[in-house]
Amino acid sequence: MAVPSRFILHQGPVLRALSGAAVAAVRQRLGQAPTAPPALPGPEIRAVIPPRPPALVRAYVRNVGGEPSAYRRTLPSHLFPQWGFGLAARTLTGIPYPMLRVMNGGCRLEIRSPLPADEPLHVTARLEDIDDDGRRAVLHQRVVTASSSDTEALVAHLYAIVPVAAAKRDGKRKERPRVPQDVREVGFWRINARAGLDFAKLTGDFNPVHWVPAYARSMGFANVILHGFATMARAMEGLHRALFVGDVAAIATFDCKFTRPLVLPAKVGLYVGDHNDVYVGDAPGGPAYLVGTFSTQGARP
Repeated sequence: MAVPSRFILHQGPVLRALSGAAVAAVRQRLGQAPTAPPALPGPEIRAVIPPRPPALVRAYVRNVGGEPSAYRRTLPSHLFPQWGFGLAARTLTGIPYPMLRVMNGGCRLEIRSPLPADEPLHVTARLEDIDDDGRRAVLHQRVVTASSSDTEALVAHLYAIVPVAAAKRDGKRKERPRVPQDVREVGFWRINARAGLDFAKLTGDFNPVHWVPAYARSMGFANVILHGFATMARAMEGLHRALFVGDVAAIATFDCKFTRPLVLPAKVGLYVGDHNDVYVGDAPGGPAYLVGTFSTQGARP
């Protein structure tokens, strides 16, 4: 069942931030943007977000494979892009990198206390660091969501990757991660071709590579690709169901890399290893689209 388009009305902040980022990227191409590296860490960008609409939260949880009744009083931690992505995009204003080529490299969530569903959210975003090795730059952003009882209820570390130089071809291809042979499958998903558009309606991330086939093909993909955050959210909800009997408060940290584009439509599995490692991939031994680890409350590293 497709996600209703009415939820786009709740995505104003993200859409405005992405529009601003697109304009800045065009100006950059025209040589009208700053070229000096920024001072780090960057300035904090703050916002107070009103309580999220309950219908939006329910639709989002269903979309990523969760049980809406598990979130009657709290918000899913992995929904943070819906209120935090717009601020995160603003932290990259004036960055002297080709932002039209930016890719989502991964994310670390630190879930320190539940986020009440009926309270405003106090959100802070900042560009923490840039790791530029001359081949690619990794932009580390930190987005903190506070509740009335915890100033750091949810801390999200985002890692955006920007290629800055053509890769050297020396005849060797770097081996991308694969799903290990000795893992066990705890979930299996059939993801349709409109999944990217549905996730965009729920979070505001309307990057056309996720829902416009012609654009995705122009970027070198066979079809649209799923958002990395959508893969992460499905993985976390899969763990809730398979390992924690539906306890959505069990996970304390979730740390993952998006290792391959997940081209839609797709049939993929969720796998776990012996040391709280988690994978999303085609099959044991096959390509991995997400590689990560998690810890549980009371066992935070």
